[in-house]
Amino acid sequence: MRHLLRMASYSSQTNMHARNLAIVWAPNLLRSRDIEATGFNGTAAFMEVRVQSIVVEFVLTHVEQLF
Repeated sequence: MRHLLRMASYSSQTNMHARNLAIVWAPNLLRSRDIEATGFNGTAAFMEVRVQSIVVEFVLTHVEQLF
């Protein structure tokens, strides 16, 4: 998480701020076995990934307090 926070500090150059990093990394950091097992697609999968990205963004914006 600290590494991703460090990457977010370069967002003016890379446009990878906490939200974009969360969108990219959330499915890997918070892998959902429900999606994999049932083969969710469409809206259900999108909503699951959205929740994952919100959680990862929260963690990234509060790294110092959480870790």
